[in-house]
Amino acid sequence: MGTRLADPGPRPAAPGPIAMASDVRRARAAMKRMPMPRGPNNLSLKRTWRARHDVLNLLRESYFKYGPIFGMRILHDRQAFMIGPEANHFVLVSGRENFVWRYGRFGDLITLLGDGLLTIDGDYHDASRAIMMPAFHRERIVSATETMTGEAGAALDRLDDGDVIDIYDWTRELAMRVAMRALFGFDPDSARAHETVSEFERGLSFHGEEFVLQIAVGPGTPYERLKSARAELERLVGGEIRARRERGDDPDGRGDILSSLLAATDDEGNSFTDTQVLDHVLTLLFAGHDTTTATVTFLAYELARNPSCFQPLQQELGETVGGDAPGPEHLFSGLPELTKAIDETLRLYPPAWIGPRRVVRDFEFKGIGVPAGLPISYCSWVSHRLPDVWDEPDSFRPDRFEPEARAKLPTGAYVPFGMGPRVCIGKRFGYTEVHAIAAGLLQRFEWELVDDPDIKITQAPTLSPKGGLRVRLHERR
Repeated sequence: MGTRLADPGPRPAAPGPIAMASDVRRARAAMKRMPMPRGPNNLSLKRTWRARHDVLNLLRESYFKYGPIFGMRILHDRQAFMIGPEANHFVLVSGRENFVWRYGRFGDLITLLGDGLLTIDGDYHDASRAIMMPAFHRERIVSATETMTGEAGAALDRLDDGDVIDIYDWTRELAMRVAMRALFGFDPDSARAHETVSEFERGLSFHGEEFVLQIAVGPGTPYERLKSARAELERLVGGEIRARRERGDDPDGRGDILSSLLAATDDEGNSFTDTQVLDHVLTLLFAGHDTTTATVTFLAYELARNPSCFQPLQQELGETVGGDAPGPEHLFSGLPELTKAIDETLRLYPPAWIGPRRVVRDFEFKGIGVPAGLPISYCSWVSHRLPDVWDEPDSFRPDRFEPEARAKLPTGAYVPFGMGPRVCIGKRFGYTEVHAIAAGLLQRFEWELVDDPDIKITQAPTLSPKGGLRVRLHERR
């Protein structure tokens, strides 16, 4: 392959006082060479609180006040943000050589996920991605649609008219079952999908804690809970990987990702270790179920708030699919009304709402210099709600994704999956899965919100409705 598989690179410091001291030292060294971009760079407990509880509006307000690039201090942490179409394109494409992912602000994901595609850079990332990429080619996803619609149909069969469900929890377990079967050939029952979902939730709850608790270490801290969740995932998922390696089989004969990872070797004959395979599998399980869950949930939320949107979606399904499960020809391009609704949901609620990086070389953007060593992030949530790009940016309007309107969007304006060389590897898989689950729901039910329509959004670390989303189902007659 021209590169070694066994070199993910050194890990950043784990959460705690050591990481905190390292952050402060790096920021001071950077600012000796070049000042921080202008912005709210003083210590502010109020801003620190907002960064945990209202960060989306905090960043949007800062964009309006300071422009597309600004600095900000949150507790001890000094960092920069880049917002807007040009900024997104710079971070992700034209200026990407200035940044690395591994040492950005989500480095603590390594404690849970290990050295997977989300937390590695350089040759190891490129080699790993190349190994997995064939499993995401169109023909593989076509074959996976049967799993998607089959699992969705079985989950829907357990629902009745008048049921009140937490659609976030319902979709979360469904999406995990799909990811286990379609990506890795696991039996979700023997692999205990429900327990796996629970451990991911327990580990990811670390990101919902107050910042002062996130830097604490020792018994009873959120960090210890994070490590405990990783240990349980190693037991649950690692056992499946070891059994598969011992059997040496490919249950569905499709050449799934796990088969590719287990068979891979580099030019020196090195193979992935069990830990490396586990890290990649956990990363894809996380990404493969978490983003789908959030998108289906927020689509359900917006449809409940805009009930007039049900009719065109259900009419389209009736005319193209009838009462049957949608096939690949429908899920890929045959449901344009549903696609527009999903695209609009991803605009309003991009699951990967922020893209953290670390600056590795001094650079300039819009005449403002940024020093190497500083953490920096682009934010798709704010970019997707800029009034100079989007009319009525906070409104749910699927029509804005009519082909003619979409073609007029500035480059970098719409980046729910990122763009460039690190665009989400599972973009087409997740996009197809959301279509399959949403189509099944809409064929059988309409729904209404049970609780306050003004939900609170949490970032832990992807966007989700705080406390879930309860809806009451009404079966279509």
